[in-house]
Amino acid sequence: MASAPANALPVFYNDLLPLSSLDHADFKVRPADTAPFLTSQHAVPLTVDEFAAAQRFLPIIFSAGDDSVPLALMGLNEGVNVVLDEQGKLRGPAYVPAYVRRYPWLLARLRPDSEELSLCFDPTNETVGAFEEGQPLFEDGKPTELVQGVLKFCEDFEQAAARTGQFMKDLAELDLLMDGEVSIQVPGSEQPFLYRGFRMVNEEKLRDLRGDQLRKINQNGMLPLIYAHLFSLQLMRDIFDAQVAQGKGPVAPPPAVAALQG
Repeated sequence: MASAPANALPVFYNDLLPLSSLDHADFKVRPADTAPFLTSQHAVPLTVDEFAAAQRFLPIIFSAGDDSVPLALMGLNEGVNVVLDEQGKLRGPAYVPAYVRRYPWLLARLRPDSEELSLCFDPTNETVGAFEEGQPLFEDGKPTELVQGVLKFCEDFEQAAARTGQFMKDLAELDLLMDGEVSIQVPGSEQPFLYRGFRMVNEEKLRDLRGDQLRKINQNGMLPLIYAHLFSLQLMRDIFDAQVAQGKGPVAPPPAVAALQG
């Protein structure tokens, strides 16, 4: 099976191959405690299932444009990730989005005329291969428990992604999203740093919802997700301060405007 074209691949993936009991019979997975592929990524896709856990550690925003998706911010500037060190190790307690934990695996359609999803992996990742050490992917030609667990994780992720798509559709129908702006005042500077290029929930429109609309988003579980997003925005300042402490803060003199785009 030919690998996927580069322009069709999601973030992090350099290549994609379907897992095969014939081609990969001797492949193993070896553990890794670093994520070097993530060190320069400042925003990572997030599902609504993760909002409650993620909002304690990371700001949750929505990408700019008409087809917005939720993003967890690990840095406020392009190429900056304050959660990991230069080797890709966590600096401390943090939430790692499922999108990251899924890599290098992915459920993908092998043929455009088929709805069937197959378990694939990125062969350029250094954790999967024909190694001497590690956990085997197949035994006697059958997937091991490890592969079954990976498949279940990827299936759960796809279902969460579908719920996220519906959440975003409902937000759009209620016209609750607006262009976001965060202003961060730095001591000793007259002008603040401004961050734009993302979307956020309009709290004024949220307060002005009709009773039936408010009842609907309360009953379908949207309301706590919205507030998790709004509460998490307070962490923008923490991310900014971490950037400065790590020597990764903005270098342009205020007023500086940066775009937060995934």
